[in-house]
Order: sequence, then C-alpha cells, then structure tokens
Amino acid sequence: MTENPQAPSRIRGLPSWLLGRAAARGRALVAEALAQHGMRMWHHVVLSAVADLQPVAQAELGRAVALDPKDVVGVLNDLQAAGLVVRAPDPADRRKNAVRLTAAGEERLAACTAAGREANDRLLEPLSAAERARFLDMLRRVSGVD
Repeated sequence: MTENPQAPSRIRGLPSWLLGRAAARGRALVAEALAQHGMRMWHHVVLSAVADLQPVAQAELGRAVALDPKDVVGVLNDLQAAGLVVRAPDPADRRKNAVRLTAAGEERLAACTAAGREANDRLLEPLSAAERARFLDMLRRVSGVD
C-alpha cells in the first residue's frame, strides 16, 4: 500500500482517518497472506466462525459474522467445494443445515491463522512489544471490543 502524502491537512491528523488508513493497510497485508493459501478474507472469517460455533446453522453463522444470508451461502459453497466444510442436517432441528469443519478445513484454518498473525506482525513492526500491547489495549477500548 502506498503512502498518501497529498491527504488534506485537515484530515491527516484525525484518529478516524488514521485508523482507516491503518485498517486498509492491515486488510491488504492479511489478504495477501491469505491468498497464498487460496483463501479470501470472508472465507477466513466464515471458516473461523464455523470453528468457534460448530455445529452452526447457516442463519446463525451469518448473524455471527454480520454477513448477508445470500453471501453466507456463496462463501459456504466455495468452502464446501474446497472440502473445508460440510453441511448436514442439524441433529437439533433437521429442517436446518449445520455447518462443520472438515479435517482439511482445520488444517487450512491453522495455516491461515498463522499467516494472518504474521501479516499483523508486519503491520505492527514499527512498534516495540510494549507499544504493541498498549496500542492493542487502546484499540480494544476505542472499538468497544472486550
């Protein structure tokens, strides 16, 4: 991602603008890392959510990651075609499909999680370990994430 030295002076110092620039750089680094494993960002998000929630109904999965139901179906179709998830009738409610990771899905998720961490380490490379810890604490507080 290239620098933007032409950013208007009135916005250059705004936290919202700086956070947006940092987020865009972070997304680009993570997307590049995931692409090396044949994954896109939403595929990784959904795969991660399935791992946390499985077995999970498609509708619940969409709510958990704030993704439109038709987009969830598309991502799950891709993941299922790649052999990373399976959809089967939910034992608790046979009218619904429950999604689970396959062994290949677990392996891919582990590789992508490591790649994502490495990309985030590159993002935070200019900071010392103590600065990273403080920065992450501040981001959690500002974003309302516990």
